[in-house]
Amino acid sequence: MLMRTQDTDEQVALEACEFWLSVADNAVGQQALAPHLAQLVPLLVERMRYSAMDVMLLRAEDEEDELKPDKQEDIRPRFHKAKTHSLDHDHVTGPAGDHTEDGDTDEDDDDEEMTEWNLRKCSAAGLDVLSNVFHENLLPVLLPYLKQVLGSPDWVLKESGILALGAIAEGCSEGMAAHLPDLVPFLLGCLQDSKPLVRSITCWTLSRYSSWIVLEDPNKYFKPFLAELLRRILDKNKKVQEAACSAFATLEEESGTLLVPHLEIIVKSLVLAFRKYQSKNLLILYDAIGTLAEAVGHELNRPEYVQLLMDPLITKWSTLSDDDKSTFPLLECLSSVATAMSTGFMPYVEPVFSRCINLIDRSIQGQLNYNTQPEIYENPDRDCLIVALDLISGLSEGVGSHVEPLVLRSNLMVTVAHCIRDPVPEVRQSAFALIGDLARAAFSAERPYLSMSNR
Repeated sequence: MLMRTQDTDEQVALEACEFWLSVADNAVGQQALAPHLAQLVPLLVERMRYSAMDVMLLRAEDEEDELKPDKQEDIRPRFHKAKTHSLDHDHVTGPAGDHTEDGDTDEDDDDEEMTEWNLRKCSAAGLDVLSNVFHENLLPVLLPYLKQVLGSPDWVLKESGILALGAIAEGCSEGMAAHLPDLVPFLLGCLQDSKPLVRSITCWTLSRYSSWIVLEDPNKYFKPFLAELLRRILDKNKKVQEAACSAFATLEEESGTLLVPHLEIIVKSLVLAFRKYQSKNLLILYDAIGTLAEAVGHELNRPEYVQLLMDPLITKWSTLSDDDKSTFPLLECLSSVATAMSTGFMPYVEPVFSRCINLIDRSIQGQLNYNTQPEIYENPDRDCLIVALDLISGLSEGVGSHVEPLVLRSNLMVTVAHCIRDPVPEVRQSAFALIGDLARAAFSAERPYLSMSNR
């Protein structure tokens, strides 16, 4: 199998590589693997390199392509996550440098040829699995080899080494701690590499070590990482922009209020990104802004931050139709922002609330049409309904009792009573969460309808 993993036929090598994933998944296999780690681990890192064909397919990634509009087919569908859902992060496809949608890390997909399961991704996943099985025992085998490739002038070798560092971040976290004081400055330097693919994978790898970075001397690690990441968010290459935005969202989650002293430069950088980003990366930017709001909370409720952030958000909001799939991630973002800005969000409450009511009404009517005439109407997407319910929850949390007059003048409570009986669990979950939020913010508007929820 070691020989077949080196096969020049990539399909044969891929199947051999998948064998290691299966073997590492059980105790007997793990015992059998242990004596062969010295051969297997460097081989997996070697197979994580971009092939000559990969490099040819990705040649456009070397461009300063920020002004190039995205093709509609390049924008992956995004699925709304109800606000009370927990977030899981995908560490299997992520290590291959391809960013996937699974929780609060969105990562990127390259050209169609590069999004498929391939030898590079399988090898990275294999190293990830091995690190979670053998932990620090993997490092004496891996680190000497990584030292060679990380120092290589060949960017393909260097990139594979950086990818490997990210792949082992979780499984070898304790053993890697002793090496990070040297590795993190090295990786920060790689964020300035001339090759966009090196810069993008470095964003991801550093984000995997965010939990260590935020606990160490901020002047040595956190502040330089934050500063360089903000520069990469404004990179002229779209792949780097996306990787940096995703990495920043991870850093936000880990650092929390450590970000507060740096809010001015963060907000200004994110607003600049609004002007630069094409459609695909705007979706990642919405997530980064929403995560920032959750991380710093009411610290965002300062007039200068409110104006800076809300101007581009509301401008985008006003240009998107209700049917545009980009509307959903924007509304998710606004939900977090409204909660954090509190009364600072007041100038925007009424138009946002009204549009949410329209979205809910349209979704419910669409479902009724489908239920009665499925041969004519399509089953509507529930994301529209869930995101609108969650945004009204965000408004209720943010502005409190100021939302009550709007609730009284609307049919919201009637539609919520309908939603708590919806067959889709996520819809019911968001509806009950909204009932709880309104109990604090607008109980007098809610009280007459409480008996409806018991019928």
